[in-house]
Amino acid sequence: MAVIDPKNPSQISIELNEEIAQGTYSNLAVITHSASEFVIDFIRIMPGIPKAQVKSRIILTPEHAKRLVAALQDNITKYESVHGVIKNAEGSGPAMPLTFGGPTAQA
Repeated sequence: MAVIDPKNPSQISIELNEEIAQGTYSNLAVITHSASEFVIDFIRIMPGIPKAQVKSRIILTPEHAKRLVAALQDNITKYESVHGVIKNAEGSGPAMPLTFGGPTAQA
């Protein structure tokens, strides 16, 4: 839960509980959208297991989705300036496209 800090009302205090802090591994994201929202399903695909599981679903407004893209690009730029260019591994992962109804993109 985010709480406004009374000492600095323009700053938000964000709580991260232990369970969420552990994180969830995902090696595939499936993105769908409508006129009012973007839905990102984070999926874990394991070798030799024919069924993949959605581990987390995040629903964003279009404005927040655009901010997320900008924040990711900023962080990728900073990462690559320190660690070098991230290479795209061609041919890895599941055969595409995966369709779940509606417009789909993948990341």
